[in-house]
Amino acid sequence: MWKRIAGVLTVGACVWAMSGCTLGGAAAGGYAGHELTGGSTAGTVGGAVVGGVIGHELGK
Repeated sequence: MWKRIAGVLTVGACVWAMSGCTLGGAAAGGYAGHELTGGSTAGTVGGAVVGGVIGHELGK
C-alpha cells in the first residue's frame, strides 16, 4: 500500500516538473490510474485522459 502511495506522489511531482507536457501528463495519469485501481484497464485509460488534459491546461 505504501509503495503505491509513494509511486503516485512521485508521479505527481514529476507531472508538476513537466507541466505543459500533454504526453508526460498522460503517462503520469495512466500510471497513477493503474496503481490506484489495482491494474484496472478503465482506471489506466481514465487516468491517462485526465492526466493529458491537466498537462495540456498547465502548458497554456
